[in-house]
Amino acid sequence: MKVVPPGAWKKVIDIWFQDEARFGQQNSISRVWAPTGSRPGLIRQQQFEYAYVFGAVCPQQDRAIGLVLPCANAKGLALHLEQISLATEDGHHAVVLLDRAGFHMAQNLPKFENVSLLWLPACAPELNSSERLWEWMREHDLANKAFSCYEDIVDCCCEAWNNLCGEAGRLFSLCSRQWAVIQ
Repeated sequence: MKVVPPGAWKKVIDIWFQDEARFGQQNSISRVWAPTGSRPGLIRQQQFEYAYVFGAVCPQQDRAIGLVLPCANAKGLALHLEQISLATEDGHHAVVLLDRAGFHMAQNLPKFENVSLLWLPACAPELNSSERLWEWMREHDLANKAFSCYEDIVDCCCEAWNNLCGEAGRLFSLCSRQWAVIQ
């Protein structure tokens, strides 16, 4: 159990939702506009090259932090938590809400003074609003695409992430939850 030092409760609490998603050559196919009665051809790749996007969003600040990595594991999560720690302003404390993926529960995750982890209940992805990030990226930037190689996947994921985070108010509108606000 972690003991909270006296006065720590006076810090501003920032709630971050964290998750990761796989994007790659076996990508999703979405609806497209086409003349009535026609069947537009869409590409569905059969290769197995993937990249993983680790994303965390703080809806109240309309901020997000993302990393594109070759695999999803505890080392990748440790790097992501470090980035969240570095992005947390002085006088603030980040509470990171995570699902219960096996590597999220790893005992060897690094500890940061300005970051606390809070695990969501099992089998409840609807509580993690960062899931909305992946839906938006797939719908708007990554559906119906063919990728030539791993570097192409990484470039497209980075572009999709930057498009998502570049629009003011988008993260707040997608990911804010009334139950996840501390005043």
